[in-house]
Parts: sequence; C-alpha cells; structure tokens
Amino acid sequence: QVQLRESGGGLVQAGGSLRLSCAASGNIFRMNVMGWHRQAPGKQREMVATITRAGVADYADSVNSRFVISRDNGQTSVALEMSHLKPEDTAVYYCTARDWAQYGGRDYWGQGIQVTVSS
Repeated sequence: QVQLRESGGGLVQAGGSLRLSCAASGNIFRMNVMGWHRQAPGKQREMVATITRAGVADYADSVNSRFVISRDNGQTSVALEMSHLKPEDTAVYYCTARDWAQYGGRDYWGQGIQVTVSS
C-alpha cells in the first residue's frame, strides 16, 4: 500500500503561479511513476503530468511549457510548479502513483486538493 498526501493548493489570479507538493508513504519501493491528474467541474479526470523513477517526464499538451513536474532523489515526493495559470486550470488536483509492473501495476490516488484560478 502507498499513501499520498497533497498540499499547496489554493486561489490564485490568472497569470500567477502555484506549487503543489505530494508526500508518499508506505511501500514506496513499489512505486515507479508518480504524477498529477485533475478534474474540473463537469469534466472527466485527465492526466496533467507524470514522472518516472528514472526522471522521464510527460505532460498534457494543455500544460506543456507552463507546468514543471519534479521528484526528489529519495523518490518519496513529487511537486508540480504551475505558472502562467489560466481559469481553465481550475480543478481538483490529485497526486497519483503507479507500482512497477512486477508488483501488479496498481494505481494510487491522493484525496485531491483544490486549485482555483480567478480571471
């Protein structure tokens, strides 16, 4: 089991910046990919950014060049630096993690944190 806890959300004006952090605990040795997903009101959840244990990052087209994902060397936390925020970035942001395939490839989700961008 892996537990994920997000922090850092809040209200920001359009064009501003915000940093989200996520701390993992439990069987962290099982984790390969960590990342962030989000769900806006009335929309499906979508991937925002992911990063593998090797440091390979992937971004949704809508946030590429505005958001940066990073992971600490101890592999216990992941952060999302968000800049040039837009009202359409308003959503609940979820920290996510996925086990290595040999451990079953299970997905884990945090409880979510609200990010609101005002116009």
